[in-house]
Amino acid sequence: MNKSLLAGCPTGGCGAKMDPALLSRFLDKLPSFACESLLVGYGHNDDAGVYRLSQDLAVVSTVDFFPPMVDDGRLFGRIAAANALSDVYAMGGRPILALNLVCFPQDMDPSILGEILAGGAETLAEAGAALAGGHSIYDSLPKYGLAVTGLVHPDRIRRNHTLREGDALVLTKAVGTGLTLAAQRAGVAQEADYRAAVASMTRLNAAAAEAMGRFPVSAATDVTGFGILGHLAEMAGTTFAIYLNYDSIPVLPGALGYAQEFLATALGQRNRNHLAPIVDLAALSPAQEEILFDPQTSGGLAISLSAPLAEDLVAALKPTDPEAAIVGLVSRRGPNEPAIAVL
Repeated sequence: MNKSLLAGCPTGGCGAKMDPALLSRFLDKLPSFACESLLVGYGHNDDAGVYRLSQDLAVVSTVDFFPPMVDDGRLFGRIAAANALSDVYAMGGRPILALNLVCFPQDMDPSILGEILAGGAETLAEAGAALAGGHSIYDSLPKYGLAVTGLVHPDRIRRNHTLREGDALVLTKAVGTGLTLAAQRAGVAQEADYRAAVASMTRLNAAAAEAMGRFPVSAATDVTGFGILGHLAEMAGTTFAIYLNYDSIPVLPGALGYAQEFLATALGQRNRNHLAPIVDLAALSPAQEEILFDPQTSGGLAISLSAPLAEDLVAALKPTDPEAAIVGLVSRRGPNEPAIAVL
């Protein structure tokens, strides 16, 4: 029972997400559910579902789980919980309740499972959400996550696709976790770089969501497995174009260097294949492109709001999210125009 937590796991964290192109093929064929109380379903790839209970109260519901991306059970639990909670924050909600989801090998030291669950519980306590139980099964690979329930006022829901022309885009966390974790697994990551990625992944988006709630935000989402380009493409849809300034995008220390050393992730390549027809990256080097396709685990929030207010939002974010920055602008999308262009 000395099996490593990462043993046999070819990928972990949000890097284990399924190909977005494959998912869309099947989601598009599912029946629609007509229900006046279902305020947010899966039609626009929002971060969570929202169901109205009354005129001034709605439930936010989400689920997220994945294989480990670190070899420390307690740290894995903390990151997985922060990642699952993030969907509620992205919708403008407040998490109140969570259920554990556990897959665990029979031949692995059960004390590791205890550490995973302890880490998840610690993060839930930090978020002020209660743990109410869960479900567990034996599996060939360890996996952990949470089903999270939150509350939101129906008028305060943040959708991912409701941008406005002329908006500015604010990003609350640096990107590059996928590349840094790949470097760590390959044994070439600098310790300081790895620690910076861990600090980012374990940091809740609670304070960012609280700051966001003080502004008339148009749209928001959290940046996870589909990378910053993938999640911004969901925001843009077919109506808007997003112009990003690469130099304004916060990047974790060391991540660009790992990309320059030709480290990459499998999901990063799938993201590239899926997005290539709708993004213009002609101004970037291959390593810079890799940063933008890189799958993030427990990433930050991407927030769209009126450009004159963007600096004020960044100032409000800085005490808890020091990397927060204005990274782009939103315009109406013209014929044959890419969804995202990076300058």
